[in-house]
Amino acid sequence: MQCQIVDMDLRQIAASGQCFRMEEREDGWFSIIAGDRYLEIRRVEDGAECKDGAVGKNGAGLFQLSCPEPEFQAFWSHYFDLETDYGAIKGRIAKRDRYLNQAAERGWGIRILNQDLWEMIITFIISQQNNIPRIRRCVRLLCERYGKKLVNFRGESYYGFPEPEALAGADLEDLKACNLGYRARYLLETAGMVSDGRFVPEQLYGMGHEEARAELLKLCGVGVKVAECVCLFALHHVDAFPIDTHIAQVLEQHYPKGFPYKRYHGFAGILQQYMFFYEVENKNVPQISRERGKTE
Repeated sequence: MQCQIVDMDLRQIAASGQCFRMEEREDGWFSIIAGDRYLEIRRVEDGAECKDGAVGKNGAGLFQLSCPEPEFQAFWSHYFDLETDYGAIKGRIAKRDRYLNQAAERGWGIRILNQDLWEMIITFIISQQNNIPRIRRCVRLLCERYGKKLVNFRGESYYGFPEPEALAGADLEDLKACNLGYRARYLLETAGMVSDGRFVPEQLYGMGHEEARAELLKLCGVGVKVAECVCLFALHHVDAFPIDTHIAQVLEQHYPKGFPYKRYHGFAGILQQYMFFYEVENKNVPQISRERGKTE
């Protein structure tokens, strides 16, 4: 199927540090695994491939998707947050804020994906003191070892994200073999808390941002930064504002009196993504960690 989508750039989203199972294939196609679902999507323009991702900038682009219309409407439309007007959000940035306007211009096609809560808890625990290539490998190995084997429309095998019970019953050394290192214990203990009912992720959906963050901090290996990432990328609390070394430097350099959270109440987390991407692009560091800003 094909559809018009406004303010979306797949390469920017894939490089924005919010998802780890979205990868570029060939001919502009991107594959996305979300839980057990699989999608391929690319941007086209008048039926021709849009290789540079710039066509339709700040306007509607034509996208081709591998799924049928009912599946798109039932799942992927919400996944890409198509109900949110990102153009209107960018239009609310103070004109005098030169830095933030430049950041929003650079990351114009970033959207905050509505991702699976359990998957985000585990992947952002993995992200601690890590970098994107290594995070991707860890997640891939974890899914191959403990996830359900599935087949996409091409006849290729892929793996769903492991259920809490599968990880809770894992051997610690086997988890470490997924390149997890010390994080293996965090995953094992967190999965155990979810598996035996001591922590019920679904209850977070009924909570506000601060309450959900406080609950997430009860999990093994979850600090404030990881909790904020989960709130933003899974619970869609778009006021969540993860602060890594890049954002900390931005706040120190451009907002010494403090970031204007009150002015941008209700969408500050989206602006944070523009800022993060802008810093990554300016420093020419395409593979960056959400946790410490380390590169490979």
